[in-house]
Amino acid sequence: MELLHRITDQDIMGGDPALLPVVNRYASRGILLDEQANVAMMYVSRSAIYKLPGGGLENKETPDAAFMREIREETGYDADILHSLGYIEEHKKRNHYLQLSYCFIARANQAYETNLTEHEKKLGLTTRWMSLELALGAMNERIASCTDYSTSFMLLRDKLILDAAAAWLLASSEFASSVGDNESK
Repeated sequence: MELLHRITDQDIMGGDPALLPVVNRYASRGILLDEQANVAMMYVSRSAIYKLPGGGLENKETPDAAFMREIREETGYDADILHSLGYIEEHKKRNHYLQLSYCFIARANQAYETNLTEHEKKLGLTTRWMSLELALGAMNERIASCTDYSTSFMLLRDKLILDAAAAWLLASSEFASSVGDNESK
């Protein structure tokens, strides 16, 4: 997998773009699309922000298996991975914390019940489907108003994933044909 982006303190608050030497957490996350090419955005009502579905790798889990598990737990959908986008490094120097997130695009299949953790329930995590354009707008709006250090990293990371997915989806003949099929109905 190739490096999509490296986020440092410089991106969030200016200053030194210091890189941390040791990964503290490996995660998988990305874009889940429905049949109309809408994006599943996770709305966190407690902080009024949007994020992409995803989370940390468990035990000896592969990045793609972790992404499928996180999608199922958070959105309730089974899915098929369409494309691997690469990975993003988040170098949070102030927290001495490096997270590496593997990033994917998937298409939703069968819907089931979500399986949220107690923490996710307390945060008010719900799935909201929106067009890619609206998803990018929601991320840009939250980035512009965010003052929390760690949340700023998360928002920028997810916006970069949305940007990379948008570029791939525009170039993808499979995506273009599925949108065309839906528009003709």
